[in-house]
Amino acid sequence: MNRLKLIASDLDGTLLLNGAQNLNPDTCFYIHELKKKGIIFFASSGRQYYNLLNLFAPIRDEIGYICENGCMSFYDGVKLNKDTLPREAGQEIISAVLEREGFEVMVSGEDVCYITPKNMSFYHHIKDTIKYNVKIVPDLFAVEEDYLKVALYREDGRTDPDYWHERFSGLCDVVTSGREWIDMMPHNINKGSALRHVLNVLGISPSECMAIGDNDNDREMMELSGHPAAVRSARPQIRAIAEVETDTVEELFRQIISCS
Repeated sequence: MNRLKLIASDLDGTLLLNGAQNLNPDTCFYIHELKKKGIIFFASSGRQYYNLLNLFAPIRDEIGYICENGCMSFYDGVKLNKDTLPREAGQEIISAVLEREGFEVMVSGEDVCYITPKNMSFYHHIKDTIKYNVKIVPDLFAVEEDYLKVALYREDGRTDPDYWHERFSGLCDVVTSGREWIDMMPHNINKGSALRHVLNVLGISPSECMAIGDNDNDREMMELSGHPAAVRSARPQIRAIAEVETDTVEELFRQIISCS
């Protein structure tokens, strides 16, 4: 293995297991130790930047961030990329999701996400469980900010991904992002496209990078990475492209630190 210089890890289902919304107490310690070994850590998630900063508060200035499934990335307080969904496409998606019973829709802006909840339990899930910076608006179509992505949510997890793939074929990229979520992304924008940009900016080759994931929205960054890794609870198609498997990300961190 070439000497690792960067590790990008998914959060939900990978670093955060079994629905956890807070980091393992040891996680920040291991990431700090990795940095001392010259290995940069990037949190790579469908989550918003605000949420990730709070989640990694003890080491927030020591790591990098790939947010919104690749629509934005940050390192050292500098925004490295921002990609947006065309407004016309976004509004077509919003309209289609609002028409479906049992589905909620969320529009991601740069610093805040916007919702017009059908049920207030959706708002409380976003604000109190996931802890996003969220704003309720009377009309999602009136949001003036650029759309990074549009996400749909169904509490019971019956998100019907095949329907949405067919419904929006050619309009956007449709990505499963956890059990209850599907993200409608700008074409060809994903965690892999953001990671490629990060590596170019930092002068790091894919062979010096490890990417860790569990779900389909991690595929592109894992395929780009010279060292793809997966948790053993990952989807079978994701485990199939991993060269390393681990029960927990922290276990993998310990192994890397001991060998560095």
